[in-house]
Amino acid sequence: MNIETISLQGTTEWNEDALVINEQLQLYGVIDGATSLHPYRGPNKETGGYLASQLIKQYLESLNAEAINDMNLKQLVLQANFRLHEQMVLSGINPHDKASLWTTALALIHITDTNIDYAQVGDCMITAVYNDGTIRLVTHDQVAHIDRKSKLIWEEGIRKGITKREDLWELVKPTIVQNKSSMNTMGGYSVMSGEPELANFIEYGRINRNQLKALLIVTDGLFLHPESGNESRDMMKELTQRIAGSTLKDYSEWLFNLEFEDKDCQRYPRFKVSDDKSGIWIQFEQQ
Repeated sequence: MNIETISLQGTTEWNEDALVINEQLQLYGVIDGATSLHPYRGPNKETGGYLASQLIKQYLESLNAEAINDMNLKQLVLQANFRLHEQMVLSGINPHDKASLWTTALALIHITDTNIDYAQVGDCMITAVYNDGTIRLVTHDQVAHIDRKSKLIWEEGIRKGITKREDLWELVKPTIVQNKSSMNTMGGYSVMSGEPELANFIEYGRINRNQLKALLIVTDGLFLHPESGNESRDMMKELTQRIAGSTLKDYSEWLFNLEFEDKDCQRYPRFKVSDDKSGIWIQFEQQ
């Protein structure tokens, strides 16, 4: 098994992404923290998103064989979510104020000799590649319908002649604030936020390893950017093909260059010039 990983900071102050690498348990994943709307800073000026992703990373990497035997991945994610709740309460965060919560998305896998177990929250994604070239989308982006509403407002601002990213952000910010109220609700989206309601919205399951060639696990910072008005392409399939044809490192460098050529986010509508980028590309030895 060959594993390539990256975790690169975007244009924000902290890299709020994290990788889970627990080789002893064959437990691997990506975590994408998000800063709360009501600002919080840790003892070293860390954002809540950074603290959340690091807490969950440390918990999952600390697990031993006994833990993985006693709990499935859904239970592990819920345990990590409870630890996040506890830490926020200790830090003075009101757990009933959604705008104050530290949050993360997550995609996590456990590899066994015959199967891949997975759990997913939010918009971190997993794809599988098979020996015949088939690319399978294992997870569903649970945030896409929420992001789409905000991007439509962004695109409308561009059509009205707004040319600066900062001005477009102010235009869309009220909608993003409103979206936070729908965390872990029907009609909303799933996110690790310390809320017990997460139990209803984790997606999890198992695929077998028969003919499985590779797995890709990514945060949304590695997603391809559709041009304004053109979202018909199968972005996750194309992303997987690009990485399979080169490396995570080469792909991320190409994406960074594309983003910095469009610093005001006009050609490729998005909320940050460049988001944090984390991924794990696992290639299996062929039987």
